[in-house]
Amino acid sequence: MTAAVERSALGVERDSPNAERPTLNPFTFARKRFRRWWQSRLPLSDTLTLTQRNVYILPTRPGFMLGATLLVLLVGSINYQLNLGYLLTFLLAGSAVVGMHVCHGTLRGLTMNLKTPDAQFAGVSATLTVVLTNERKSIRHGIGMAVLDATHEDRWVYTDVPAQGSTSVHVAFQPDRRGLHHVPPLTAETRFPLGTFRVWTVWRPAAQVLVYPTPEAFPPPLPPGEPRAGGAATASAQNSGEFDGVRAYRRGDPLKLVVWKKAAKADELVSRDTQQAQRYELWLDFATTGHLDTEHKLSRLTAWVVQADKLGLDYGLRLPNQQIAPGAGEAHKRRCLEALAVC
Repeated sequence: MTAAVERSALGVERDSPNAERPTLNPFTFARKRFRRWWQSRLPLSDTLTLTQRNVYILPTRPGFMLGATLLVLLVGSINYQLNLGYLLTFLLAGSAVVGMHVCHGTLRGLTMNLKTPDAQFAGVSATLTVVLTNERKSIRHGIGMAVLDATHEDRWVYTDVPAQGSTSVHVAFQPDRRGLHHVPPLTAETRFPLGTFRVWTVWRPAAQVLVYPTPEAFPPPLPPGEPRAGGAATASAQNSGEFDGVRAYRRGDPLKLVVWKKAAKADELVSRDTQQAQRYELWLDFATTGHLDTEHKLSRLTAWVVQADKLGLDYGLRLPNQQIAPGAGEAHKRRCLEALAVC
């Protein structure tokens, strides 16, 4: 395992200017350790119903300011025996108590369900879709969702959940490397109606997201086709270094042989060469990607898989620990990309 991967596994990317840097603050260190310990005790589930056991509430900064203001008003009213001061103090205090109850009830009883996330390429944000379901007969206002960020830079997405209905919220996170990743913890909050209290919860989904290698930006042409076993021995491979399996369109060629994707790129009609397709087959081989490190080789193979799929070619994939027979189509492309992701 390389040093970069080790740093990524520890959650610290020193090469990134926006990465979280280690600190010597003992309070910050203790808070991180407590947060990690607390999250590890949360159950893994893709569906969570919020109750008083997993919903937390604390005053916000405006809430603390309101409390201090009420204390000053109460002391002044007692000192000067102001009846109107008592009225104003207890009126504001009662409003704050009612707001606390409404704020806690806005989140309590809500059901959150995470849809299975789609696979993504490394370096691209993976979108998570959370369905919020409200079973009560009143609207829930100001529900926020975000990916729980250790740097406290949570990007909140707020929505209202209709009465006895549901709504979808989309949040995203960016995996830093290929492979199979657990969905990071999510958090939901509300400060409705007064903003003096914050009610929140932390949710650990059980879902995982598969991350494909990043395709090479400017890959070389596809490798030449390899002669099929038992094919014509006198046939020679193409010298262009590019396996096309196509030829110029001839009058009378059936439309099903026309490669429309390649024709759109080349601005000319081309047809599949059935004789060449019978003699050659395209193999994307890990061993023929050049003198690169493992990650660059996988990145090149990923670009070749995407390119071959766009051209509508039949192709196979050879990896050090796996071989996928030639095929075509979306399912074959997904199978090859999954093999590259976990290679």
